[in-house]
Amino acid sequence: MSQIGSSQITSILQEVKAIFVDDHFVYTSGKHGSVYINKDSLYPHTQFTSQICELLAKKCTDLKLEIDTVVAPALGGIILSQWISYHLSRMYNKEIFGVYAEKDTEKQFTFNRGYDQYVTGKNILVVEDLTNTGGSVKKVVDVTREYGGNVVGVCVMVNRDPERITTEVFQAPLIVGAEIPAQAWDENDCVLCKQRVPINTNMGHGKKYLQAKNLSVLGEKMPPPSGY
Repeated sequence: MSQIGSSQITSILQEVKAIFVDDHFVYTSGKHGSVYINKDSLYPHTQFTSQICELLAKKCTDLKLEIDTVVAPALGGIILSQWISYHLSRMYNKEIFGVYAEKDTEKQFTFNRGYDQYVTGKNILVVEDLTNTGGSVKKVVDVTREYGGNVVGVCVMVNRDPERITTEVFQAPLIVGAEIPAQAWDENDCVLCKQRVPINTNMGHGKKYLQAKNLSVLGEKMPPPSGY
């Protein structure tokens, strides 16, 4: 049985049934693991979402970070950027902007819609909902700096790999709401695949993964491809 840590944010995620354990999931990164956080179970509950973002904003104010704009990657972090900037605006008694970076045709993050004006020369808090490998949020940090933003902190709702995803990765203070460690494997090294544990096709990217392998997806779960 996977162990889930205790925190206010973890409790809220459990309340909205967003945490799934002891199954076989395919993550956005392509890695496989046994724990999945379904953030989409949280966001319809605006009161809980606001409460989590207020807790995250408070962690930022405790560090006395000077923040002008909150930046998130689309789509996952947009709701967080709005709520966190809302609560920070109240706490700092000034308007703090909430914007997002989105991918261009070459799948690289950029700032569209005139949002660059809220980034260049500004103190930026980069926020993300979940980190499995930290790759997406690192790309947002990098493009924010390319646009001339000063990244004063990176705020993550749930850190899935606290041993590897640290302040050093982003070269900025890392603010974490909850840590829910879960080992993730590359496809060829996946212990669950080798054990022939069926892949969950309702959560994560299991369905797309199996379709890419030219396997039909008829039920809730499908076994991994043979050969593991």
